[in-house]
Amino acid sequence: MSHAQEVLITVLPVLVMLGLGVLARKTGIISREGIGAMKRMVMDISLPAVLLGAFAGAEYTLGSLLLPLVMFGVCLALLGFGFAGKKLLKLRSPYAPYMATGFEAGMLGYALFAMLYGQAHTASFALLDLGQVLFVFTVYKVLLVRTQGGAMTGREILASMLTSPTIWAILAGVTLGATGLYKAMGAFGGDRVLSAVTDFVAGPTAAVILLAIGYDLKPDTGHLKEGLKTLALRLPLCLLMMGLMLLITRAMFPGDAYIRGAVLLMFLLPPPFVLPIIADDPKERGYASSTLCLSTMVTILCFALLAWLA
Repeated sequence: MSHAQEVLITVLPVLVMLGLGVLARKTGIISREGIGAMKRMVMDISLPAVLLGAFAGAEYTLGSLLLPLVMFGVCLALLGFGFAGKKLLKLRSPYAPYMATGFEAGMLGYALFAMLYGQAHTASFALLDLGQVLFVFTVYKVLLVRTQGGAMTGREILASMLTSPTIWAILAGVTLGATGLYKAMGAFGGDRVLSAVTDFVAGPTAAVILLAIGYDLKPDTGHLKEGLKTLALRLPLCLLMMGLMLLITRAMFPGDAYIRGAVLLMFLLPPPFVLPIIADDPKERGYASSTLCLSTMVTILCFALLAWLA
């Protein structure tokens, strides 16, 4: 099989599912409520299965424990650069700095990573994602609520984390993996049973996610200019931090191609898709949705390039 055919095998399913999502919106065969239910199924059922299996089977070393902390710091730095860049580029939206940081790993990253490197290596991506998940649930969410004139107490932050199936899946996976329970289950085949269950539940994740994203791929032309300016802020910052993380992970995980692939993909992902949901102003929701749409298109183009290089 030629290299071009291998790339086509990786990229074409993504394009087909995105196209089917667009078609579903235009024809009305799936309602907005139906797409919402699909997203909820992914975030509450199939993605937690991916994370449980990934963290249970991960190898825990000093590097793997430090990597989430490094990623948390990188996300924090990007947010700071975002506030500075908002003034520099004269971006009007108060949500612009939040577009410079955070990565939509849950609704897009895991699906694309598995298509590039295989479900068996998802733990590499999950370790990197853990740091940005903690960032989004704490600093990111608190400052976003404050931007809208609200406030979150420590108890509310903890409650939002403990009601998330994603957090519980990570905690369960880390407990099984870090304590050695997952390996101990191998004595009676329990590890294979758990893997079979999580793999089966996680099976439709990529297809459903890409269908839902295709459904929402509709930039608001009224916010196109502001969205492009926001991308002009985000992309250089993410590429800069990508280079830094590649240097750090090369020292922490020498020769680990999957960690390197996780870094490359992570910093090419769009900002968290939660922004249009949180925005309480219709105009700001339009800006956030348009910017996310443009950023997602860039991600898909970069994914095709990664598939060629990988």
